[in-house]
Amino acid sequence: MTDIDKDSAAEPRLVDPKLLEALVCPVSRGPLSYDRAAQELVSERAKLAYPIRDGIPIMLSDEARQLD
Repeated sequence: MTDIDKDSAAEPRLVDPKLLEALVCPVSRGPLSYDRAAQELVSERAKLAYPIRDGIPIMLSDEARQLD
């Protein structure tokens, strides 16, 4: 792994804004917001946070984290 790879692995990735516009929560069908620090897509309506792994949103309700 090069130093560049190490640096980019430590930095949270950005989600393409066009992708974010197209995605909706599979539970509520509502909009999602992007939490860059946590690498999650958040549905306030459903109170769920969907993980983003290796730049890929995991839009499965059983993989989502329940929000308080």
